Amino acid sequence: MKDVIIIGSGPAGLAAAIYARRAGLDMLVLEKNYASGGQVLTTYEVDNYPALPGINGFDLGMQMREHADRLGAEFKEAEVLSVMNEGTVKKVVTGEETLEARSVVLAMGASHAKLSVPGEEELAGMGVSYCATCDGAFFQNKDVVVIGGGDVAVEDAVFLARTSRKVWLVHRRDELRAAKSLQQKLFELPNVEVVWDSIVQKIEGGTQVEGVLLTNVKSGEEQRLPVQGVFVAVGILPNSGEICKEARQDEKGYYIAGEDCATSVPGIFAAGDVRTKRLRQIVTAVADGANAITGVQDYLVTLKM
Repeated sequence: MKDVIIIGSGPAGLAAAIYARRAGLDMLVLEKNYASGGQVLTTYEVDNYPALPGINGFDLGMQMREHADRLGAEFKEAEVLSVMNEGTVKKVVTGEETLEARSVVLAMGASHAKLSVPGEEELAGMGVSYCATCDGAFFQNKDVVVIGGGDVAVEDAVFLARTSRKVWLVHRRDELRAAKSLQQKLFELPNVEVVWDSIVQKIEGGTQVEGVLLTNVKSGEEQRLPVQGVFVAVGILPNSGEICKEARQDEKGYYIAGEDCATSVPGIFAAGDVRTKRLRQIVTAVADGANAITGVQDYLVTLKM
């Protein structure tokens, strides 16, 4: 019987592990991937994490994991299928076993949303990518398109412009949602062109991406961009799924929890990108991990009363 089981080892899960060990809790982190770090592992450069400007995302993730390891945090590679609330006992079901804990921290993070257009699934890995920093090197001196208008999309376009011949940024509206500082960087690049008010109708190609077919949402006009790479950056979806049905979720699937990270189920907490929050960044995920463990400690005290 663990004091707490932490599901996921992105920044939120790793921060929770660090705080749990410092609090002397008997804890376990379950991670379905071979490496800890979550989405930060695919971030080329992190320039807004305090005291570490410009650090490589992979390095930041590894340093967080090493910190947890040094404190003696216990990790296990396993995919969690469900979390069941049985009062003072929480059962965590994996593909191999059922574990028990007094409390659980849900820190599964989020995944990239898809366009759901013809050609996307068929050409995934053959020119269609959801991670510019992972796959950008394959498109040196080639023409690529980035789909989206938020921070990630603009960051991807800026990153790809360093090595790609031409970068189009396609956005369905007439203004970007990204931070002004990122937009300034984007607009200064000579090999980047923004295509406004447009959506992707189809990704074309046989064994490799050959182009994208766009439609202007205002005029209805179609446009074809001859590209070899398509980078999709249209948002993220929480990795909540059916893991914990008892904890309330919003319409998008995020666990409803405030800054204390407490869900609707006593003893179950949600931290990081998987919970409802205004800002999803590394620094807020780390803060969630700390807050969740503070909540865990308070909850464990009530069990002894």
